Parts: sequence; C-alpha cells; structure tokens
Amino acid sequence: MPRHLKSATKTSGNNANSTNVASIVRNVIDDIRANGDAAVRKYSEKFDSWSPPSFKLSDEQIQAAIAAVPEQTIQDIKEAQANVRRFAEAQRASLKDFEMELHGPGVFLGQRSLPVNRVGAYIPGGRYPLLASAHMTILTAKVAGVKHVIGCTPPIAGRIPNATIAAMHLAGADEIYLLGGVQAIAAMALGTETVPKVDFLAGPGNAFVAEGKRQLFGEVGIDLFAGPTEILIVADEHADPYTCAVDLLSQAEHGPDSPAILVTNSEAVGRQTQQWVEKLLTILPTGNIAGIAWESFGEIIVTDSLDEAYAVADEYAAEHVEILTQNPREALDKMSNYGAIFLGENTCVSYGDKLAILTILTTQCIGTNHVLPTRKAAKFTGGLWVGKFLRTTTYQEVRNPQASGELGRLCGRASRAENFEGHARAGDLRAAKHLKDEYEWIIIKARFKAQLVSKAIRKPG
Repeated sequence: MPRHLKSATKTSGNNANSTNVASIVRNVIDDIRANGDAAVRKYSEKFDSWSPPSFKLSDEQIQAAIAAVPEQTIQDIKEAQANVRRFAEAQRASLKDFEMELHGPGVFLGQRSLPVNRVGAYIPGGRYPLLASAHMTILTAKVAGVKHVIGCTPPIAGRIPNATIAAMHLAGADEIYLLGGVQAIAAMALGTETVPKVDFLAGPGNAFVAEGKRQLFGEVGIDLFAGPTEILIVADEHADPYTCAVDLLSQAEHGPDSPAILVTNSEAVGRQTQQWVEKLLTILPTGNIAGIAWESFGEIIVTDSLDEAYAVADEYAAEHVEILTQNPREALDKMSNYGAIFLGENTCVSYGDKLAILTILTTQCIGTNHVLPTRKAAKFTGGLWVGKFLRTTTYQEVRNPQASGELGRLCGRASRAENFEGHARAGDLRAAKHLKDEYEWIIIKARFKAQLVSKAIRKPG
C-alpha cells in the first residue's frame, strides 16, 4: 500500500476563487464583445497600466526590440527554435494524406490534413519572460502550415519585453501585439476594430487566461485547458536524493500552486529527498515561491514496489513525469498517463519545459513541446503538437455508375431502417439512374418538367 512521508496541505482549485475568476473573465469578454477596442484598452490600462497609441508593434519597434537583446541570447533563441522546428517537422511528416479505392473500382475515399487558417498565440509574461512559449506555439503552428499567426504578450513593468518579442518574431509571428491577459485572449477570439479574429487559440497563461480560453472554446478552437505546472518523479532505490530534490524544486518555482511529487519504492530515498528539499529552499533564489508550492502541494509517496510506483504515477497523470530508475525505459511499457515523460538522470524536466526563460537561456530547449495537459487531463489528451493546428478532413468520389447504384440501394435500405425517407430517396435516385430500379419520384420529376414546358409554351411572347 502506498504511504505518504509528506502530504499536500491543499488541494488544487478553490471553488470560491474559481467562481470569482469565472465571473471577472465573463464580464471582460462580454464587454470586449460589445465594445471592441475601447474595452480592450480599458482593461489593458486597468490590469497592466498599458495604453500605447497602438497595441500592435510596428516593424521598427520589433527590430528595435531585437537590437536590444544580447547577441548570445539571440543565438540561443535560434538554437532552441531549431530543435523545436526539427521535431515539429518530423511530427508533420508522420501525418500522411492518403486516398484509397473502397467498395470496388471507381469509389475513392481520401483524407487530408489541412492547417487552421488563423491562429492566436498567447505568450505569457508576468514573473518571468517565457520566451519558450513562442517556440512552442508560434513556430509549431508555422510548421503545421498555418498561414497567419498573431502573437500577444503583455508588457513587463510597463516596458516592451525585448527578448520575448525577438523570440516571437524569429518564430514566425505575422503580427505581434503588446497585450496581455483576458483582454488579449478575447480580442483575438472575438476580433476587434484593430485585432483580427482568429480560428484557434494556443498558449499557456494564468488562471484568468485559462478561464478565458475555456469560456471562448466553441467560438474558437483551443489547444488545451492548462493549469499550474506539475512534476512527478518516479525514483527507485538507486536514485540520487539530491537530484530528486533539485528537480522537484526546478518546477515548484513556477508558482505557489505548482504540485511537486516524488513516488519511490525506497523510504530512504524519500526521506533524504525531503531533507535536501528543505536545505535547498534556504538558498534557492526562488525559494520564496518554491517553498510555498512545496508546503502546499508537495508530496512524497513510498510504495512497496516499483510497479506500484508506476501505477500510482499513472493515477496522478501528471504534466511532467521524470523517471529516475536503473532502467528508465521500462516506464514506457509500464505507464500510459502523462503529458511528457523524461527518462533517466540525464534528462531533466527543464530540458523540455520553459527553458528559454531569460535567466536560464544557456540551457537549450530539447525540442519537444512544453504546452502539456495538467490536472489529470493526460488521461484523455496529449499536449500541443503540430497536429493540434491541423484539421483532419475527408473526401469521397464515386466515378463508377454501377458502384453508385449499388451504394444507392444500400443507402435506401439503411436509411429506411432509421425512418429517414429523404435520405433513402437520395439513394433510390442513384439506383434508378444506374441500375434501372423503379423509383416513384422519376414519375414526379417527369410530370413537373412537363408542367414547366407547358407553362413556357403558354407564356405570351
């Protein structure tokens, strides 16, 4: 039986707060729906103290932002984006269009993957300039073939976040708006006098942004509902407790509500990890944030076996799962519920997470997408990838008259079994045309044509 050495003191999601967030977001969306740019500007002033002549950055402003970024940072952005691009291109290449003949010769069925026409990408700001979100959303959409990508990111302390703008431009954004929060999400989803309406929203954000996407889903498509960043480590008796502690805190620093969980079959590893976490929190520069997350949402669970540890981890279905065991690839067969899995001590979650945070840009992004499902959503969906920006469409063509007639007969029988007489007669018509079946509407058609001819003859002139 699993047992806790440390339990979370809080559960994710507060009903009162959630209700308040939903109400605020609904009011903002309704206002922007009714009043467009004027409402967008009002909320930008209110929430970000930001009201420039135009929220859209000009080419000159974009180039000035890029020029203000250190050359090493520009090179690091390009290298990270090259990794993301290569992996996204491999994903795109794996999706094949096809056509096949079915029901005999002359009946063709096909499938095509068509990109969304217009995408809105939200690049968060706030505590950190999250450059990597530009790679994961804008660049991935472009690799998928999206024609037009709009990027929105908030100002930081009333200033243009130069490195973020550089990342958005280099990722391929067609338009960049310095606009944050629900007002950005609503402007892109609904369209205003100056912000084009998009078909699809992508990108992470805070609770208000996530709620905005939830409320607008249906009017536009979205990538997924994302909550606070999560990490779960599965460790065996061979794992290094210090490494476990470092990696848990690497994700706990995302925010005070970020779960960090260790599941291990070794009580010694669990206890030593807990000791290291407490020591590291006293010296970690972001310890004030990570410490709250660890106190509130940190867990250490000890299991009787490694198989039980995998089962516990599968039930959590965490966003990031790190495997620190002697045979890490075993997890690929043992587990199925996770946003992304990181195998072995050499592969920390940070490699695939928001690595282009400016303060740690020297660590390169591994290439997989970090916009991932949270709060157990990994049980039914994967993360953002090229396929999210594509629509699987089908087409069909019946060239063979004999096949059309036979399908018509089948259509007639199947439709009448469901009491859809109109459907049935559409099939009957093809059977009558191509197989000479009796079809009462042929007589009706002939009579109607005769009436039209008769009227035309009687018409004066």
